[in-house]
Amino acid sequence: MSTLQKQSHWQSVYETKGERDVSWFQEIPIISLDLIHATGVNADASIIDIGGGASRLVDALVTDGFRSVTVLDLSEKALATSRSRLGPRGQHVTWIVADAMALRPDRNYDLWHDRAAFHFLIDPSDRAAYAASVRHAVSPGGHVIIGTFAPDGPERCSGLPVARHDAASVGKVLGPSFTLIESRRDDHRTPGGNIQQFQFSRFQRQPASRRKRT
Repeated sequence: MSTLQKQSHWQSVYETKGERDVSWFQEIPIISLDLIHATGVNADASIIDIGGGASRLVDALVTDGFRSVTVLDLSEKALATSRSRLGPRGQHVTWIVADAMALRPDRNYDLWHDRAAFHFLIDPSDRAAYAASVRHAVSPGGHVIIGTFAPDGPERCSGLPVARHDAASVGKVLGPSFTLIESRRDDHRTPGGNIQQFQFSRFQRQPASRRKRT
């Protein structure tokens, strides 16, 4: 699926459904917040939420005092929903309409969070392009948090096939410069009452150079 096709798909989703009507809606993204705070990053850390769309993670980060938050999504409609919801509180949030696989920012991020995009990458070449974006965007010593459908999770979402993962398969895509710190299971209850099995993995990028032991 091309970027234009993906944009058309997600734009249609957010034009026809309210933010509370999609299966991935969370009033409070507790596990994402727990994992972000577990990294120890401070309020000045630069954070990017991949596929953040209409997610309420940005609201929680702003409330928690983070001052450099970026939200990326393929759907301009989804981002507009978040901008409208936040109002003046979102004045310092950066909004990017783009495909994460092609992201080449002119800045580095201290933390990359994704609960929405990675499991839709069913082609290995797409996952490789995504990993290249992570390596380009995340600072040495920075953190990567990726939530995906677990191995026993759904095989499709929003009409699209997904690739299910555990921490090892996500780590294999990111490569050896990212160290797995922890992983967590999450049985997400959708607004319709169904249970979706997720797993979250937190990685840290190794520093550019390590001091040699003497």
